[in-house]
Amino acid sequence: MAVFEYGDVEITHLKERDKALGAAIDAIGPIRREVNPDLFSALVNSIVGQQISSKAQVTIWGRVKAMLGEVTPQTVLACTEAELQSVGISFRKASYIQGAAKKVADGELDISALWAKPDDEVCKELSALPGIGTWTAEMLMLFSMQRPDILSYGDLAILRGMRMLYRHRKITCQLFEKYRRRYSPYGSVASLYLWAIAGGAVEGLRDCANAQ
Repeated sequence: MAVFEYGDVEITHLKERDKALGAAIDAIGPIRREVNPDLFSALVNSIVGQQISSKAQVTIWGRVKAMLGEVTPQTVLACTEAELQSVGISFRKASYIQGAAKKVADGELDISALWAKPDDEVCKELSALPGIGTWTAEMLMLFSMQRPDILSYGDLAILRGMRMLYRHRKITCQLFEKYRRRYSPYGSVASLYLWAIAGGAVEGLRDCANAQ
């Protein structure tokens, strides 16, 4: 299983720049998050998982892989939308998946060239695909491409983790940018820990959003 790779350099930077996050890092310890380095496969999986539970996503993704074998633009296009729907994918998602596969297969999107492009260009090109918004593009950049500085303002759990860690009632765009700059260039590792905090990994931290 491939996991997001980070080590002492990233941890030292974050702990030196942010004492509160540093204390949380010490309390939580190392985090292992699975990644899928095949960007197209990860893209299809992200569409499969939209608006369904994690358990349902795992089940349907298993069926997709069993049907296609290797998940590539070619194997996707060899299936009809009806065949994709037969494993539990909605009509709309099947259309998104085939649309993305066609753009890659036709060369409209050179997916291999994305690896050499800066984050903003990668996000723009991925989010132009059918069914892929900015948040999904950011998650692909983090959990497939392993870009080191991804911190998503559109991620509700990231915002919750920030509220809990810093005891804010609300994370405004300006406040978010302050923390993003503080974590940079290792925002992705900060994201891992903020997700853990949001999930209750640090005892005593609570969400202040509804505090009176």
